Amino acid sequence: MSDIATKTTSADAAMPIYGSLGMTFMEFPIVSNFSESDADVVVSGVPFDMATSGRPGTRFGPQGIRQASVQLVWEGARWPWQFALNDHLKVADSGNVLFKHGEPQTLVENLEAHISNILDADKSALTLGGDHFITLPVLRAYAKKHGPVALVHFDAHTDTYSGGSKYDHGTLFHHAVNEGLLDTEHSIQVGIRTTYELENHPFEVLDAAWVNDHGPAATLERIKARVGDKKTYMSFDIDGLDPAFAPGTGTPVAAGLTTDCALKIIRGMQGVNLIGMDVVEVAPAYDHAEITSLAGATLALEYLYVLAANRGIK
Repeated sequence: MSDIATKTTSADAAMPIYGSLGMTFMEFPIVSNFSESDADVVVSGVPFDMATSGRPGTRFGPQGIRQASVQLVWEGARWPWQFALNDHLKVADSGNVLFKHGEPQTLVENLEAHISNILDADKSALTLGGDHFITLPVLRAYAKKHGPVALVHFDAHTDTYSGGSKYDHGTLFHHAVNEGLLDTEHSIQVGIRTTYELENHPFEVLDAAWVNDHGPAATLERIKARVGDKKTYMSFDIDGLDPAFAPGTGTPVAAGLTTDCALKIIRGMQGVNLIGMDVVEVAPAYDHAEITSLAGATLALEYLYVLAANRGIK
């Protein structure tokens, strides 16, 4: 086995009982040795919700998203794209990241090491949470590889709060900025509709009311103007969607984006230098008829089609 295959974890860990892999995302093949895989993108699940401040349960998010993705497999070429993803982008699923339940630092260390192994094998990462705290170790791995990256962040909350505990899904971008992981001059937050400190806020903000009033095209224009040609990481907290479209989450906030609007924005990000994405905060226990899990799976799949389109596929 290669070094990359043997360095998947950093801290001693075992899979929590709720982290067993039931099926892969989109029935993509399982991968364990990144350096020997022909995959362009590696999907990883992070069944972690020990940093939540509202309703828990997003530890089952990766399972829910993967399970809902079976509803998308049959289509072959997803509408409105005119090509089959598998013909132009190779994707594999690495299962769930190992960590010791009750010891969140093992998650921090192992997730950063896991993403670093993916990036060191010249792949990009699509990560399924889990609560939003998981984005911080992921960004540490990305910054180690690429330097500070631009951020496009969909959420009801800015997650830039300076209070909270060491492991807190509401403070991750505060720490990411302080650690120099993000190019704040080229980063933007979309769908915000909760309070935050307006003075000295590090990111441009397009609040949900503005996005809903102006629509996807105007939103895309602002996003593209902000990120330019910078290497861009996208983080999608499912509570960026209105609870009518995503009730299955820990901290729902009314008056959010529609699924249609969010998909049009992601679809329109062709040409942006996208290097990674996560979908977080899906909590299936509060869902109805899998609509939140399906939204998460569809957003992730749309991102993969954008990556393929960025290769010049139409």
